[in-house]
Amino acid sequence: MKSSPVSRSGRIIRQPEGYRAFIPEPLPPKPPIRMDDEMLDLLSKADRALGRLDGSIETIPNPDLFVFMYVRKEAVLSSQIEGTQASLEDLLVYEAKAKETQAPVDIEEVSNYVEAMRYGLKRLETLPVSLKLVREIHEKLLTGVRGGNRAPGEFRTSQNWVGPAGCNLETATHVPPPPHEMMKAMGDLEGFIHSKAPMPILIKVALIHAQFETVHPFLDGNGRVGRLLITFLLCEEGILKQPLLYLSIFFKKNRQEYYDRLQATRSAGDWENWVKFFLRGVYEVSQEATSTARRILQLREEHRGVILQQGRLNSAKTLLLIEALYRKPFMTIPEMTSLMDISFQTANRIAIDLLKTGILKEVTGLRRNRVFEYAPYTALFKEE
Repeated sequence: MKSSPVSRSGRIIRQPEGYRAFIPEPLPPKPPIRMDDEMLDLLSKADRALGRLDGSIETIPNPDLFVFMYVRKEAVLSSQIEGTQASLEDLLVYEAKAKETQAPVDIEEVSNYVEAMRYGLKRLETLPVSLKLVREIHEKLLTGVRGGNRAPGEFRTSQNWVGPAGCNLETATHVPPPPHEMMKAMGDLEGFIHSKAPMPILIKVALIHAQFETVHPFLDGNGRVGRLLITFLLCEEGILKQPLLYLSIFFKKNRQEYYDRLQATRSAGDWENWVKFFLRGVYEVSQEATSTARRILQLREEHRGVILQQGRLNSAKTLLLIEALYRKPFMTIPEMTSLMDISFQTANRIAIDLLKTGILKEVTGLRRNRVFEYAPYTALFKEE
């Protein structure tokens, strides 16, 4: 088998079947990542921003309210990078089963992402980030949806490739290692994940994500699993108490640069610019999430004030409803009735009262079977 010279990140080797595949070198890169002034500045800013984000959540009376929506926003954006069209509202309505309209065909893919995130975080209590966890997450992600016939939960046993639609092994942008080399590369990656050698955790996570995407161990779902790994690694390391850093919004906004930086690690061994890109994302997304957490707190206090100061109907019950809307921002009158343990008529009057204040928004346009959205809250998470 003919091969190209060994680069810092790996080499391209012609396989017996005639195609050429990239065989990665184990992490960490050699020579080590160059910590120039720009890298040090970005690392410092990212660390501080991440610390502020983690601390800001402690000011929210119920952090789960923030995490609930943020996980779903990440699920939507990460899936959109892979071509799905479902929106955050589509997902929330699907979960609430609030509308009797046809959901987008790919909404269940996004729902699976939410379940994979929930499952993985719970699993970390008994299982470290490992190849076993990666396979379990992949199974949760792909079961019952597009790609469900492509070995969910199993590493691939055939060759795959990455590139524009319609490309083949000869024209692909990137051909990952063949199966036998892929398993070795994944074993090396697991070893690096568990390595105790000193390295800033954000740089380590950046390297792991890029290497995972290079190895591409599954037939489908590699991008989503790789982005989930970022959150799992940070939570496992105790950098975050809650799963709050979701980089999909940054990767989506800078999609071409995301792909170009990953490819440059393979073609040119340019790990430094990939890591800088990653750190810039951590900084920007942490800043945005901290701002959102602050706005949630302000919104909660504002709406509690409206209800209490103006003597709204059944204030205690209405406050109970407001708290519930943070977890289920789309709700019907029967659901409100059950939640507040009041009559249908009283729940309807409360909903109409909140509608007048702008706290709720009716989204069906119907006279019956109406659905109300906690619009000021969901607006904080919807894409601009």
